[in-house]
Order: sequence, then structure tokens, then C-alpha cells
Amino acid sequence: GSAPAARPALSDPLDVQAKPCYDAHALMRRYELISTLVSHMEQLGWGPYQADHEDANGQFEINWDFDDALVTADRVVLFKYMVRSLAERAGLRATFMPKPFASLTGSGCHAHVSLHEPGTGKNLCQGGAPEMHGLSPLALSFTAGLLAHAPALTALTNPTVNSYKRLGARMTSSGATWSPTAATWAGNNRTALIRVPDEHRMELRLADMSANPYLMAAAI
Repeated sequence: GSAPAARPALSDPLDVQAKPCYDAHALMRRYELISTLVSHMEQLGWGPYQADHEDANGQFEINWDFDDALVTADRVVLFKYMVRSLAERAGLRATFMPKPFASLTGSGCHAHVSLHEPGTGKNLCQGGAPEMHGLSPLALSFTAGLLAHAPALTALTNPTVNSYKRLGARMTSSGATWSPTAATWAGNNRTALIRVPDEHRMELRLADMSANPYLMAAAI
């Protein structure tokens, strides 16, 4: 018979769980690197509020406070530079490829989007019916526009061949891909193209980190 498939070349030989999402032990083994990164983000005033191990072995996610689209795009560029630089200093290599390993869950660039009134900053997404996940008519129209133009959006949000290895994946070692395969929207459903976690925002789950964040924001 054929030889068994080789395991992905990860820096942590202990990060081998079949379903590693939120693996606290794997997170703590990278505590020095991640805590240093978070400390820099705090000093820059980004407001990082969550760091966790994600669904693929060797995969981590860090979230920070939202801001205007241009400010956030600037931060995405600097974030990638900081992660790679700190990883190199630790003798590691960080990648933002959408699908670096065929057998593991890919990496996205999920955009949490909210609409605000100029001047006052009032959130314009809320106030809708419960069956519409609380979204206002304006937010629903915005969501409908994203769904209608999703095929064209991919030219900017998913610009590489590797992008479609993430979007087109059918199965991973964890049993899920967490990437959308159709232009759908739903409530708190992480398989939809657009997830509505609450009435204040929509999460566009299409993009990956090979996207130019400025073009991505402009397209949205």
C-alpha cells in the first residue's frame, strides 16, 4: 500500500490534536510570542481583546477593536509585518497563506462591518425585526448588495490561486473548513458567506489575508 501522508511541517511538535480549536495548551506554548505581539498592539492603541488557537494545528487568531475602514486597513498591513518579524526573531516562520496545508483548515480575513451615521457615529445596522436578525432595512440592503456582487468581490478579496484552495475545500482533518462555498447569509452560522453575530454588525467571511486590505475595504 501507499505510505501514509506526511504531517504538516509545524513548529510545535505537540500541536497534533485532531480538533485543536481553542487548544489552551498549544496557545500557552506560544505565549511569549503572542503576548509580545499583543503588548505591541496595546501600546499602539488597537485594543486587542482576544487571542486563541484556531481550527488548524499551528493556527492562531487575534482580534482587536474596530475602527474606520482606512485605519483598519493600515493596521492589517502593520499587523502582518509585526507577526512575521516577531516570528523570525523567535526562529519561526509565520504565514498568512489562505491554505498552506491541504489537510488543515485555511486562514481567512473575516471583515466585521457596521454602518454609522456621519457626525454622530450612531450605529445604523440595528432596529430590525428578529427574523431579520435585528438588522435595519439599510443594513439588509447593504447585505443584499454584498451577496449580489460576491462573485465580482472575489477578484479583490481572494486574489490568488491558493485563495480558492481554501474556498473550494470540502474536508479537513478537523472535519470542517469554516469557509463559504455559496453566497448565503445567516445568523450566528460560521459556514455562511455573511454571518450576523448581532444586530450591530455583519461579518463577511469571504476574504483571506492575500487580499490588499485597501482594495478589499474599497470593494466592500
